[in-house]
Amino acid sequence: MLHRHAKGAALAALGAAGALVLTALPGTAAARTAEPEPAAVQPAAETAAVAQASPQLLKAMRRDLGLTHAQARQRLVNEAEAGAVAGALRSALGGDFAGAWVRGADSARLTVATTDASDVQAIEAKGARAKVVRHSVAELDAAKAELDQTAKDAVNKTATRDAPVWYVDIASNKVVVQAIKTSAAKKLVAAAGVDSALVRVEKTTERPRALYDIVGGDAYYMGSGGRCSVGFSITRGSDQGFVTAGHCGRAGTTTRGSNQAAQGSFQASIFPGRDMAWVLTNSSWTATPYVRGSGGQQVQVAGSTQSPVGASICRSGSTTGWHCGTIQQHNTSVTYPEGTITGVTRTSVCAEPGDSGGSYISGSQAQGVTSGGSGNCRSGGTTFHQPVNPILQQYGLTLKTTSDDPGDPGDPPGGSWSAGTVYAPGDQVTYGGSTYRCIQGHQAQTGWEPPLTPALWQRL
Repeated sequence: MLHRHAKGAALAALGAAGALVLTALPGTAAARTAEPEPAAVQPAAETAAVAQASPQLLKAMRRDLGLTHAQARQRLVNEAEAGAVAGALRSALGGDFAGAWVRGADSARLTVATTDASDVQAIEAKGARAKVVRHSVAELDAAKAELDQTAKDAVNKTATRDAPVWYVDIASNKVVVQAIKTSAAKKLVAAAGVDSALVRVEKTTERPRALYDIVGGDAYYMGSGGRCSVGFSITRGSDQGFVTAGHCGRAGTTTRGSNQAAQGSFQASIFPGRDMAWVLTNSSWTATPYVRGSGGQQVQVAGSTQSPVGASICRSGSTTGWHCGTIQQHNTSVTYPEGTITGVTRTSVCAEPGDSGGSYISGSQAQGVTSGGSGNCRSGGTTFHQPVNPILQQYGLTLKTTSDDPGDPGDPPGGSWSAGTVYAPGDQVTYGGSTYRCIQGHQAQTGWEPPLTPALWQRL
């Protein structure tokens, strides 16, 4: 936790920066007016390239989230701004921070939780609603980490089979364990030594599974049989390829493209534990900054800024096409028959076998690759995706984006910031003689230098 005088200084600096705007559509709650940004600084929505959101993505959001066209477009703007506000407040509140989420058809309502009532004024000054709760995010994350560690023990396999999903639910300020059998959830919590007051058990009939034989984006086929999906195009030096789900293949597994032409091979794969892999393609294949959308249309990928809980998200899959929903929780753990996967994101987007490994995207920002789930696209379902930034960081990959030159900006002016590096909230860099703290996870690219992107970086 920040010392009181240090936190006070951080909050004062935050207030001096002015409130970011969450814009309400006519008929919704009025938004606070923000002071104009300097001309050279990108608003959060510009950093997230919201204006590049494809018509196909907006159409799917209207269909699956019950939005008007105006609500869908405004929602993307508000979610980008909310992510920046929440990131700045997380940095300022330090150990008191207890989560942030958006609500409303156009995500115009941002709530930020804290364990300290004295933070309320600073939160409200940034245009967000404040909620005072008992447990910080750090405390809840620590409890979930104990469950993660316990699940790795072979003795607890039965418990995790019947209590397959657990996550930090920031809105209720609890660690939620979803269980087919309540006794299994209680056994897992007890074995982990987690205070039961931190936990809420939810009854479920769902048994998530890895979605094999799937395509999200374009199809590819594994040498030993089976079909999966291209997640996002990447580069590593002069090499090209794509990221996908780890359960689709192991290192050395060969692949063929949707046209059955020789394509490449898996270079590395992790599953279970995580669900990540990447494929190196041969010279006949070229990486592009697109995801296959509805009707074969191309959806642009402009970056990989992680969207907040409650934000809209869409998935591309060859079995069920384009479907949208919302982000329910980050940093979720889920147990499949093959083992427990940690660090995935839980969403309300539906999927079916044939959709695994495919792309999850919010606006034009890459979010992750399909891991598994339950339900279907007729009655609804829940899915989990492996976030893309950890994949890029794990293997030293650069996401292919619509930027002209995302990976080689030259040497930054006297600083440690570097395009192509994956930064997590709390990371610090220097640039142009100043120090900056990352407030939203992303992979850096040219045009996203810290002085230009207050949605991603806070000057210290």
